[in-house]
Amino acid sequence: MRFVKLLREGRGVWGVLHGDVVRTLTEPPFEGVRYDGESLPLSGCRLLAPCEATKIVCIGKNYFDHIHEMKSMLDASHTPDRPTLFLKAPNALNAHLGTVHAPDFVGRLDYEGELAVVMKRRAKDVPEEEALDYVLGYTCLNDITARDVQKADGQWARGKNMDGFAPMGPVVTDEVDPEHLTITTRLNGQVVQQGRTEQLITGVRALISFITASMTLEPGDVIATGTPAGVGPMQPGDTVEVEVSGIGILCNTIV
Repeated sequence: MRFVKLLREGRGVWGVLHGDVVRTLTEPPFEGVRYDGESLPLSGCRLLAPCEATKIVCIGKNYFDHIHEMKSMLDASHTPDRPTLFLKAPNALNAHLGTVHAPDFVGRLDYEGELAVVMKRRAKDVPEEEALDYVLGYTCLNDITARDVQKADGQWARGKNMDGFAPMGPVVTDEVDPEHLTITTRLNGQVVQQGRTEQLITGVRALISFITASMTLEPGDVIATGTPAGVGPMQPGDTVEVEVSGIGILCNTIV
């Protein structure tokens, strides 16, 4: 299924996409799909980030080529012997077609296109072989980063967690295989990143098992699986697209 979350009468409502029509649900689809009998055209929907995140668990340095390029940015050249985790808070969530505005003190604002995983069940100490049973589906995410702030602070909390720094969407779907997907980021129509999930150092199943050994994931929580090489700066007026094959295109504008 292809799920969306939309704004209706001032509140978030989940729906299932059938062609160009959204059939809305009575509640989030974590425990099953229950239609409320209403439908509306997708073109008339204001989409929201398709999650109910209490947290966004992000993976740093999960592609070898990205580790190499980071040598010149943050002296983060070593290859980790385990996944490197950091968190984004719900205030960072943003939607497809949403705008991104960095505070005036940010000197460099970077895109980082990624595959994201949305959980459907509470998950703790999940064996790797059962990991995908806990997944609602997959979506596109841009792990926007204030790179100069990240470097100056010496840690990642402020540079990663500014308002609107985690656009997600447009849909979350269970109709793709997370091990065989292409991630493409375009800046003003030009391809600036491209990678495949076969290149992940730690794949989706292993990430879920590793994360839940330390923390409980709640329904609607998000895992951002890491970005391939090619990260770079954006300027006001730029349009950035993150496309994941079989899922769709997440588009945002920098203002």
